[in-house]
Amino acid sequence: QVQLVESGGGWVQPGGSLRLSCVVSKFTYSDSCMAWFRQLPGQEREGVASIAPRGDSTLYADSVEGRFTISRDNAENTVYLEMSSLKPEDTAIYYCAAAWGGSWWRLPRAIDPEAYTYWGQGTQVTVSS
Repeated sequence: QVQLVESGGGWVQPGGSLRLSCVVSKFTYSDSCMAWFRQLPGQEREGVASIAPRGDSTLYADSVEGRFTISRDNAENTVYLEMSSLKPEDTAIYYCAAAWGGSWWRLPRAIDPEAYTYWGQGTQVTVSS
């Protein structure tokens, strides 16, 4: 059974930084596209960032471009989301997700929740003063 486990969420003041991690097991991680999504209660899940299987290409939602950085360590089966200049509107539950890589990987599909098969349980990020 494929497992994705997120960590690193918490509370931070506006302008602060956090790093989220997601460890993937029982999945051919190095062949997978990975992505981060976020969701508020009662709202649709929003794509934040995605990274190609080799980590040589990344894609971002306009709302986080220049503030968030997605990266991966294929030796450790881990994907990261470095978040800086955080704003209150970044408050949400953050999820990582995995999908088999392929030619479909481009915007907007790369940050479309429907494109991803495997999901973690999420980690809460709260940005407030």
